[in-house]
Amino acid sequence: MNTLYLTPGWDLCLDSSANIAMAGMPYSYAQDAASAIRTFIGECYYDTSLGVEYFQRILGYNPPLELVRAQFVAQALTVPGVVAARVFFSSFTDRELKGQVHVTDNAGLISVAGF
Repeated sequence: MNTLYLTPGWDLCLDSSANIAMAGMPYSYAQDAASAIRTFIGECYYDTSLGVEYFQRILGYNPPLELVRAQFVAQALTVPGVVAARVFFSSFTDRELKGQVHVTDNAGLISVAGF
């Protein structure tokens, strides 16, 4: 499965032929999982059940990090081809949470993307 490659700043970039860069497997699984983690519930108009309950349970509530981690893992597992996911938080400063998602695909390959 291919997906558009996003830079660490979550922007599109060009490949060496000046086309929009694509991320191939297995990295595409990790990037898609990180995108799912960044999605607010109700944001996807074609399936409003997808996304993290940011407004309902996280933003403004100061929940335990394990609740946030559980929500992130659940969303990473919605990506087709992902069979396992682990979430690691690296920093929480000025109300900004950063971390990584490590996903295992159905071939047993592990890939990592930041969020």
